[in-house]
Amino acid sequence: MVLLIPKISVPHRSSAALRDLPGLGDQRMVGYTPFPMKTEVEEEKNQITKHILPLAMGLASSYTAGSAMGMLLQLYLKHLGASHILIAMGTSTRSLGSVLGGIVLGRLSDRLPHKPLLLAAMGMGAVGIAVLAFLPPASLAIGAGFLRAFAGAGLAAVAMALISGLSSAGNRGRNLSYVTASRSAGLMFGKLAAGALLGWLGFRGSFSILALLPLFGLAALLPLPHAEIERSHTRRAGFRLLVESGFLPLFLGALLRQMGTTGFFAFIYVYMAELGISPETMGVLAALNHAIQVVGMLLFGRISDAVGRRAVFLTGFGLSVLVPLVFAISRDPFGIGLGFALLGIAFSSLYIGSTAHLGDRVPIERQGEILGLFDSSRALGGMLGPLLSGILAEPFGLRGAFLAMAGVSALGFTSVLFCRGPRGAARSV
Repeated sequence: MVLLIPKISVPHRSSAALRDLPGLGDQRMVGYTPFPMKTEVEEEKNQITKHILPLAMGLASSYTAGSAMGMLLQLYLKHLGASHILIAMGTSTRSLGSVLGGIVLGRLSDRLPHKPLLLAAMGMGAVGIAVLAFLPPASLAIGAGFLRAFAGAGLAAVAMALISGLSSAGNRGRNLSYVTASRSAGLMFGKLAAGALLGWLGFRGSFSILALLPLFGLAALLPLPHAEIERSHTRRAGFRLLVESGFLPLFLGALLRQMGTTGFFAFIYVYMAELGISPETMGVLAALNHAIQVVGMLLFGRISDAVGRRAVFLTGFGLSVLVPLVFAISRDPFGIGLGFALLGIAFSSLYIGSTAHLGDRVPIERQGEILGLFDSSRALGGMLGPLLSGILAEPFGLRGAFLAMAGVSALGFTSVLFCRGPRGAARSV
């Protein structure tokens, strides 16, 4: 209900005198003046604020556990005497989990309420890490990593779809940056914690502690309010939507870029161990990547809102080509740290630019599916990359495999150059 103040007619009075009249206070206009009401922008801001804090806390706790688990699982497999191929298969299996998690839970988020899906994904992640606390054989450990990756990718897809659906085009990059920055913060804390936990508690104690973190994420998500997002019942096949929207080169580029990045990353801790770098130092160096991502996500989110999405994500894809080259020529912790820093800049710019670009152009009712499919295309590259680098590492060594991965990332950058906008206005597809 809008309450109206009756018009007060006062002849020959100045505006200063009018402000002194009883009841007018600081009003500068004489006439029927409604009490201040929330604008659409203010309403959107309030909605976003209520959702971002629980999601940020939940994602940070989940990705702290998952990040530490990924590093420790690679070292655990090496501790069991696993071959390069088996270690690479462990990374590929987790990438397969990410492919399926992003597709399945992302698609479900377009049909079902977001909160139950978020809680279910958080619970699955806790179970996956808890299995590792029993120090299982290599095959079961790889399976546990698959479950955690499935849950983590699904959690991110649902959260991104929720925030993107609540955002307007002018604020989408900034709002998504809060969610992606919380993920990067979790990845950073996980890398910092992994080396220290392993040194203090060993594998069993480390995995036991990490299995508790998703429980804090569950508690953080409980206050999450229900979101009313208008959805249309008209749908098109996902692949057809990508083709007609002109996004297929972007998805292919993301796949190839992730193939190159995960290809060298599958052996990065083994590579650092061969250079004589301690587990504690490994964690600090790897955390540098995610620390830069936290700042980069927030910065590039605002830049993408100001200058456009394409320039931002092209920068990230271009820098990704240089990252494996830096690692290949590195011989000490300084060079490794430089590679991780460059990786943080590259990923934050390409990811926030790409997801904001998709959020602008994809219909509201397809946000979860398409954003989940984008992460799944990256995860598919993450599944193939370690297998390719594992094959190449046997005859050519790790540095030779890293150089080959730079070539794969270059193909991804070339593909993204052909990414264009949709045929028509935003959300018209």
